[in-house]
Amino acid sequence: MIKGKASYPFETIALAVAFSPRLEGLIAETRRLADLFSAKTVFIHVGKRTSDKEKHLNNYLLNYGFNDSNCIVHWQDGNPVDIVLSVCKNNVVDLLIIGALEKENLLKYYMGSVSREISRRAKCSVMMLTDPKIKPQPFQNIVVNGHEHSKTIHTLNTALYFAEKEGVNEILVVDELDIPAVSMSIAEDSTEPEVATFKSAILQEEKIKLSSLIESLDKRNIEIKMKTISGRSGYTIAQFAQSAKADLLVVNSPDHHLNIFDRIFSHDLEYVLADLPSNMLIVHSRVF
Repeated sequence: MIKGKASYPFETIALAVAFSPRLEGLIAETRRLADLFSAKTVFIHVGKRTSDKEKHLNNYLLNYGFNDSNCIVHWQDGNPVDIVLSVCKNNVVDLLIIGALEKENLLKYYMGSVSREISRRAKCSVMMLTDPKIKPQPFQNIVVNGHEHSKTIHTLNTALYFAEKEGVNEILVVDELDIPAVSMSIAEDSTEPEVATFKSAILQEEKIKLSSLIESLDKRNIEIKMKTISGRSGYTIAQFAQSAKADLLVVNSPDHHLNIFDRIFSHDLEYVLADLPSNMLIVHSRVF
């Protein structure tokens, strides 16, 4: 039921529940998104089920209009990552919501936090909320990573679906030109003018590719602005999203499961996960 399922619409959403000070904000955000997408809702708590926890959670759920008729609450003890992913698979979840710290300390970064491990292994799209609000606001400033990849068209279409639901008039698609990778392809004896010409040609080629991809999309009456930036992939888009004051950064899911060595020698997504510039939506297309 999951393999090959489109990344949108978000028909079923889930929230990974942790009993932290941000729990009410996460439930409030989940309520808003459930209403926005007319979605079924699943709440997942990994840990011992106690009467105090159950009462605490039920009070929040009832306060935000959740009950037995419109949501499922799943309790299970065990490995947090494995259980959350298993529940999402069994309930055909399209969007998993998790709380995330904007910046992890060094120990958590190398050992891997639960939220980041879930984001790497999930078979559904994952929304990481850095500052959930009790009175949530729509995402208005949406930045989408548009670098050349077979997954990107699905990510762009999902971003447009999301933006349309939010009532957003425009989104910004940003293409990263990896300068270190470009530099490796330039002959050592090239002159400065030759290097500048070569980089300019690659930049123009990237713009043409992105324009062609965007032309093929159903834009849903949403204006798509484009921008090409240069730097190290992943790191640069994170810095740009922060400087642009984006309230949502939309990116592709990783190509493979990352291990400890991948976190030491960073991949694109790792730069963003290590220091989240904003709330983030990781789109898993499920067609690969």
